[in-house]
Amino acid sequence: MELQEAIRSRRSIRQFLAKPVPEDLIREILADSFWAPSWGNTQPWEIVVVSGDKLDEFKKKNEETLLAGQAAQTDIPMPQVWPEAYLNRYKDLGQGVLSSLAIDRQDKEARLLHFARMFGLFDAPALILLTVDKELLLEYAMLDVGIYLQTFCLLAHDRGLGTCIMAVTVSYADLVRELFSVPETKRIVMGAILGWPDPEAPVNHFERQRGSLEEFVRWV
Repeated sequence: MELQEAIRSRRSIRQFLAKPVPEDLIREILADSFWAPSWGNTQPWEIVVVSGDKLDEFKKKNEETLLAGQAAQTDIPMPQVWPEAYLNRYKDLGQGVLSSLAIDRQDKEARLLHFARMFGLFDAPALILLTVDKELLLEYAMLDVGIYLQTFCLLAHDRGLGTCIMAVTVSYADLVRELFSVPETKRIVMGAILGWPDPEAPVNHFERQRGSLEEFVRWV
């Protein structure tokens, strides 16, 4: 796959086939992703890979914690306020997802069920979680982790796999630490689910939008 095609066609996948991802393939993608750039080649990322019974347990408990009404408890604060332009893009995406699933925005029950399914990681067969050492300057480490995640997602897409970077994978940090033995010396940053996209699922095909050069770029 050409690089430009990979960048333009890669998308967040929200429905997967009931088919495991071979461990050797995950190892290959992770290793290739290590060539992502980082500040001073520090490569600060530390990765936990989860699948099988342990992932099923996490999905179940993650969803149950949400439905029990527990507020998110993350190592990195979640954004609470967005400027209007950003908020509008966020709402447009949400509407695209709901429309593809034939869920009316006013249908609170259906929306809650979808939200719970999100915390169940859309039944993805694999999860990668990225952590960094708490001693690191967070801003630079976050930049490096983001570059690594983008590289991983593109390489997975190149091999026919789908990904979705999801804040809900780290919403309950205590649960993540307990199930995956993440020490207190590590900051849980972000996770991405991985699997084979369901080609028949409308939620994997709704139209996406991107801004124009004029919207984001200023020439001086």
